Parts: sequence; C-alpha cells; structure tokens
Amino acid sequence: QVQLVESGGGLVQAGGSLRLSCAASGRTFSDYAMGWFRQAPGKEREFVAGAGGTTYYADSVKGRFSISRDNAKNTVYLQMSSLKPEDTAVYYCAAGRIFTSTRNEYRYWGQGTQVTVSS
Repeated sequence: QVQLVESGGGLVQAGGSLRLSCAASGRTFSDYAMGWFRQAPGKEREFVAGAGGTTYYADSVKGRFSISRDNAKNTVYLQMSSLKPEDTAVYYCAAGRIFTSTRNEYRYWGQGTQVTVSS
C-alpha cells in the first residue's frame, strides 16, 4: 500500500510558476514509477508527466513542466512554469509498477490539488 499526498496548488496568473509536491508513504518509494495527471472540469483525467528510470511529458507541457523525484525524501515534484489558463485543473500524483502514461496502470492515487491559472 502506498499513500500519496499532494500539495502546492493554488491560484496563479498566466505566465507564472508553481511547484507541486507529492509525499509518499508506505512501501518502498523507489520501487515505483511516479506520474502526474490532471483533470479539468468536464474532461477526462490526462497524463502530464512521469518519472521512472527516465522522464516523459505530455506534448502540451513539454518545455514548461519538469518532473523530479527525491527518493531519500519519498517525494516527487512537478515544477510548472509559463502557466496558461488551459493548465487549470486538479492535479493528481500516482504510483505504479510500470513507467507509462496510461492512467489505468497506476494503482495508487493522491487526493489531488487544485491549480487555477487566471488570464
């Protein structure tokens, strides 16, 4: 069992930055691939970024977002820059055994943190 708790969301103006954190507890953090997903109102939850042996990004955030993990602190981060109104969503971190962008492959999920980007 892995418990995930996100933090760092908030309201920011377009062009601004935010850093999300996801603290994990339970099983060995380093054994898991970690991902960030987001869900905007009326839309499906979509992949944003993943960190396993390497990192991978959705095209919509490539060059603006950066995922990193600190295995010593059992924490994964999502640094978001040059934010756009269309980045507004609830952001979720997730843990799974496979490094993938496929939502259903992630077994453990946090409760989400709201990110709102104003124009």
